[in-house]
Amino acid sequence: MSYRKERFERFRPTGVPEEIHQLDGQSEDELKKKFRKILEDGVHGFCFSLYEDGQQPGDIISEEQIRKRLNILKPHTSAIRSFSCIEGNEIIPKVAKELGMNTLVGAWLGDDAEKNREEIDGLIKLAKEGLVDVAAVGNEVLYRKELTEDELLAYIEEVKAALPGIPVGYVDAYYEFVQKPRITEACDVILCNCYPYWEGTPFDYSLDHMRHMYQLAIDAGKGKPVIITETGWPSSGEGLGGAQPSPLNELKYFIKTQLWVKANDIETFYFSSFDEAWKTGTEGDVGAYWGIWDSKGNLKF
Repeated sequence: MSYRKERFERFRPTGVPEEIHQLDGQSEDELKKKFRKILEDGVHGFCFSLYEDGQQPGDIISEEQIRKRLNILKPHTSAIRSFSCIEGNEIIPKVAKELGMNTLVGAWLGDDAEKNREEIDGLIKLAKEGLVDVAAVGNEVLYRKELTEDELLAYIEEVKAALPGIPVGYVDAYYEFVQKPRITEACDVILCNCYPYWEGTPFDYSLDHMRHMYQLAIDAGKGKPVIITETGWPSSGEGLGGAQPSPLNELKYFIKTQLWVKANDIETFYFSSFDEAWKTGTEGDVGAYWGIWDSKGNLKF
């Protein structure tokens, strides 16, 4: 979907707190104080960044490393989203629950049927152990075209049958729920990723664009609950269209997003918690710079 400036100039949805409009006149020091106040008060959720420098998916990650990172996040959030149920990822909800956090736990699906079976079995096992508050069956697997709709539906229905009483959904870009009504109908909860950056939106229009994405998911869900499972802005790297990474843009996007979701009581998992170097392989240099903390665990702002 391409960005058109005039579209968002016309789009003026309600629900924007006045505090957001006042941010543009504030200094960087004032914005950093606002950022720290938001973190001190606590946000709903973060996407959990598992891998340190030199690590990547496929590596087995220790409980010690997971616990160290979750302890950094714990004072600032009540919920964690994880992406897989194998290779150490299954430890994330266990430690999160010990720390009193809610969990959105995902089974990572792709074109490897054997791995998919491990992931689905792992998700069901974790849920039956009481470690899963919301179950996500796959992440952007339709976007990557690694499964068909019918294949994904079969996995969703299997997990729903195995886990009565636990909300089950699928994570993908907001527009997939508009374009794939069978998937939307199968989900108990709509789990949508909303990224103005990846659609080349200039920063000044990013919040309106993200809110529009969310509204499309709401409309597609026809009354089902909707959770924003990913949204964020990178601090460094090569830009995309009118979207430019920078520390200031990341700082302001985080603040605006958190003020808006809090004012409108929208469950949101911010992407991401920590910078992860391995993501440059799939997203280019910008992939390594989405964290609120850097790869060493230092708060950026």
